[in-house]
Amino acid sequence: MDILVVGNGGREHAIIKKLIESPLCGKVYAAKGNAGIGKIAELVDIDPCDIKGIVKFVNEHKNIELTVVAPDDPLALGLVDELEKAGHRAFGPTAAAAVIEASKCFSKQMMKDYNIPTASAESFDDFEEALKYVKGQEYPLVIKADGLALGKGVVICEDFESAKTALKDMMIGGAFGKAGSKVVIEEFLVGKEVSVLTFTDGKTICPMVSSCDHKRALDGDKGLNTGGMGTIAPAPFYTAELQSEVMQNILLPTVKAMNELGRTFKGVLYFGLIVTDKGVKVIEYNARFGDPETQVVLPLLKSDLIEIFEAIIDERLSEVKIEWSDRAAVCVMLCSGGYPKNYEKGKVVSIGKVKENVTLYHSGTKISDGATVTNGGRVIGVTAVSESLSKARDDAYEAVKAVNFDKMHYRKDIGDKYIKG
Repeated sequence: MDILVVGNGGREHAIIKKLIESPLCGKVYAAKGNAGIGKIAELVDIDPCDIKGIVKFVNEHKNIELTVVAPDDPLALGLVDELEKAGHRAFGPTAAAAVIEASKCFSKQMMKDYNIPTASAESFDDFEEALKYVKGQEYPLVIKADGLALGKGVVICEDFESAKTALKDMMIGGAFGKAGSKVVIEEFLVGKEVSVLTFTDGKTICPMVSSCDHKRALDGDKGLNTGGMGTIAPAPFYTAELQSEVMQNILLPTVKAMNELGRTFKGVLYFGLIVTDKGVKVIEYNARFGDPETQVVLPLLKSDLIEIFEAIIDERLSEVKIEWSDRAAVCVMLCSGGYPKNYEKGKVVSIGKVKENVTLYHSGTKISDGATVTNGGRVIGVTAVSESLSKARDDAYEAVKAVNFDKMHYRKDIGDKYIKG
């Protein structure tokens, strides 16, 4: 079958690379894709959030039997709904279900109502009320923009003054646009963070291999929050006992809650978790594959991804056996200098040879005058798969040397704390 994948980043590159491994896969189109995706798929010059444009393209290309909607924004805007209305098969949650990520206020209230363990929190749409609230809180505390903010709408505040600044930036200054007009203020949780992506058809939920993202921009988990500077999989501390606790207390109750709220979730549901001394709690939900978690999780998938997607759409996920490799993966993100704040685009990217167990997932690249150039804050994810986390990390950092562009920035310690620990 021919497939359209909607999205531009490393996540989409990883999804397409796994799709084309399937004997069921025909031609793959990508809207808009990037320089790396262009080597394995036909690029379509339509913005992922151009809902009408994408539906029109699928209408005109009768050979496309499946559209995979990967990013958060088009999901929240209802692209899956519109494709289904037009009679097309689409993978991803409806807008009603994608609200679990698109509104942190919604997800917090849902967790509170259904006793799903999470940080205690309050939501505000009035700056003065929010300011009054943070005056009486213990620090550190966390302030989150309600809506979608490219993974950057979270500020950890060490004192009242930093909380006041964060609230002012979000609610008055429009630092995250409409996404920050409402905020969630929650307690700061201490523990080990782990990402658990799952496949679900609204009836069955199947966890993927666990992973750990590195959100801070600088070594030692310092600096600003980013969309992710690198990932490892699996998480060494995420034991079978913890998996069972998460399944019973978080995964199954979330699927049940969404069903009861009339928002049945079909697609990839991402659980950002933290293992505390009081049990595992939810930090956040995503309504899609994480980025860059996908770049370490999907390389470990042994089963046919198209078969899984088809089963989810048809609500027969329980019939599919999903198998995973027992190997490990490490991804190091190569970023533009200045990211996640201001950075320059258009830097020529030089790419040399890498080992067979290494994949370069393009995140923010494009072709300009025949050359690959930078086109985003996160440029390339260097992923290595090996028999251990230590070996995968070493191979990933060795492969980093094959890539170069002006002001290239990356963390030097991805995975270190998990390997040493």
